[in-house]
Amino acid sequence: MAERVLLTPSLPLPSSRPSFSPTAMATISGGAAARIIPSATRATVSLSYSSRSFFSFSSSSTSASSLKCLRSSPRISHLFLDQRRAEVRVSSGRFGTVSALASDPDQLKSAREDIKELLSTKFCHPLLIRLGWHDAGTYNKNIEEWPQRGGANASVRFEVELKHGANAGLVNALKLLQPIKDKYSGVTYADLFQLAGATAVEEAGGPKIPMKYGRVDTSGPDQCPEEGRLPDAGPPSPADHLREVFYRMGLNDKEIVALSGAHTLGRSRPDRSGWGKPETKYTKDGPGAPGGQSWTAQWLKFDNSYFKDIKEKRDEDLLVLPTDAALFEDPSFKVYAEKYAEDQEAFFKDYAEAHAKLSNLGAKFDPPEGIVIDGSPNVKGEKFVAAKYSSGKRELSDAMRKKIRAEYEAVGGSPEKALKSNYFLNIIIVVAVLAILTSLLGN
Repeated sequence: MAERVLLTPSLPLPSSRPSFSPTAMATISGGAAARIIPSATRATVSLSYSSRSFFSFSSSSTSASSLKCLRSSPRISHLFLDQRRAEVRVSSGRFGTVSALASDPDQLKSAREDIKELLSTKFCHPLLIRLGWHDAGTYNKNIEEWPQRGGANASVRFEVELKHGANAGLVNALKLLQPIKDKYSGVTYADLFQLAGATAVEEAGGPKIPMKYGRVDTSGPDQCPEEGRLPDAGPPSPADHLREVFYRMGLNDKEIVALSGAHTLGRSRPDRSGWGKPETKYTKDGPGAPGGQSWTAQWLKFDNSYFKDIKEKRDEDLLVLPTDAALFEDPSFKVYAEKYAEDQEAFFKDYAEAHAKLSNLGAKFDPPEGIVIDGSPNVKGEKFVAAKYSSGKRELSDAMRKKIRAEYEAVGGSPEKALKSNYFLNIIIVVAVLAILTSLLGN
């Protein structure tokens, strides 16, 4: 199974800050979807979600409209009514604070199966990945206190954070996952968001992510981070901007490039993000609502096409944002981008490690070591190096030298002559060896 999340820049618009991904809504033809994504079923399904690319942007009016619709939803309208409660009856369909700190392993496994079913009918892979990324991507390594440091703590479910420009459209992801949360009250929201993103990567053909669970949820909107911690798509200095945002999270150049590769999924719509074409030959027939511009031709398949397509620059129907182009223009980024364009296995390996690291950023785990539901995470053990555990050569003390010399002289030895051989013992050893050899040859 594969789990992946995109943390690319948001797309700027005049009226609001950018977000992480393009969206699509509509009726899907199962046949068309089956040609794009491995797990697609051959049945016509209707979509009620917005499948945005990981860094898209939408105007404040669009955000307000989405939130207004969300408030009217009987299932989760309480999210905006009583967010400061200390506890919540999750089984009642409430979308506020959680009733438990740690997640139940068996319920996590069952929830994952329900997410797979959701993906096979709604094809919302990009949207769920974006949700997990935007929740974890607010982490600030320079702040020690939880939850002020941000990160994977489910704060994105509160209205104050949902209204951030970069999070436009994520209310649709919450609506899709709420029935699963209602069914499995022993799973925290923070775990559910990361589980959904990782499962989406896997079901789209990506690598298996070494995930762990047990994340604690924030309890109210007063614990949400300030707006502006997520990346933009078109900053004046794209490479510098990426480093500023991702270094703040504790990520390095290799992880920035690897995570950017998740843009192999999704598309961008100019009416929502300000980027991309209204329609291309790859998006005119869906799946999802027709239209938008994707980064890759098969934009619901997780592979290394993102890097190949940016490098070749042969197809004007494929989107390349300023932050995408920077991966092949910045000398340090280019080393990894070139490598991933040629070696998908290397990309999958580095992506899986970076995704797992991102999903843990800022999280508080209960139990502290986390919960693993698929055996031990694929983390290589430290190679044993004897020198690391050696204190180095040390000289004997004078007292120890005298003691050793006295014992040596007591059995007849001295610095001037060696000890006499024990001839009797030597004869016994030779006879024993000959007896063993004779027995072996005889057999």
